[in-house]
Amino acid sequence: MNGFKTGMLLAALTALFMALGFTIGGRGGMVIALLVAVGMNLITYWNADKIVLSMHGARQVDGASAPEFYALVARLAQRAQLPIPKVYIIDSPHPNAFATGRNPENAAVAATTGLLNMLDRDEIAGVMAHELAHVRNRDTLIMTMVATIAGAISMLANFGMFFRSNDNRGALLATILAVFVAPFAAMIVQMAISRAREYGADRGGAEISGNPRALASALAKLSRGAAAIPNPVAARVPAAAQLYIVPSLARDGDSWFSTHPDTGNRIAQLEALASEMGHAAPALAQAQPRRSALGIESARRKPSALGLGRRC
Repeated sequence: MNGFKTGMLLAALTALFMALGFTIGGRGGMVIALLVAVGMNLITYWNADKIVLSMHGARQVDGASAPEFYALVARLAQRAQLPIPKVYIIDSPHPNAFATGRNPENAAVAATTGLLNMLDRDEIAGVMAHELAHVRNRDTLIMTMVATIAGAISMLANFGMFFRSNDNRGALLATILAVFVAPFAAMIVQMAISRAREYGADRGGAEISGNPRALASALAKLSRGAAAIPNPVAARVPAAAQLYIVPSLARDGDSWFSTHPDTGNRIAQLEALASEMGHAAPALAQAQPRRSALGIESARRKPSALGLGRRC
């Protein structure tokens, strides 16, 4: 998806936010909604990484506290010709990862302890390369801004139930439409952005890591793990679901109701890319899981693959 289409989608969300404000409060409500949307965009632009990382309780690590994990990200960033992002670990059994930040110079990448315990070193490299591809493609800012505005639309629509006017016979119908139609439309735009960008980041991550099949294997494992282990952050803030590398709330699939492309389709594209790149690796069904690579201890205190302790 090019920059023009992305701008149009973001503008559509803002217009929807204003229309909802008009439905609830007339011209005054529309002006207030516009001001709120502009303010939210500015706040998100400068604080996107802080908002998302604080939401997850992420802790920053460096070459001293998590040497192998940090070094892995640094090597991948060099291959991607990017500045080294800030690196975070989230103490959560839910296996997932994301990238955030307004530009490559102010980017951050994060992975959960659940992910670091579940995957081997090559698979972790594939996942972090995928996140760096988001940074290189400048996806991180727009995805965070869309999530923020979509969440605000849902919140404002819910407020409409309490502020509807009984003086206008059509007010109740208009408010009902706002409550149900506006959040649905916001969800459609949000998810359209997310799905398109995940395919691009898969390809970019495979090229950065040089191992498409490792990323494909990681996606298969993460998809199963994320479906089985709850994500409390996404449960509280559903608009954040699009940020992760695999779905965190519901089954994936290429439909309007999915936050991510179908994992099977993503794996198939990576397998095709591996064939183009000349990789000769065993099929995913035959690949045996290996010990996790980054040394993050799980609840069972099983060492992970990069030698990181529970409290790096």
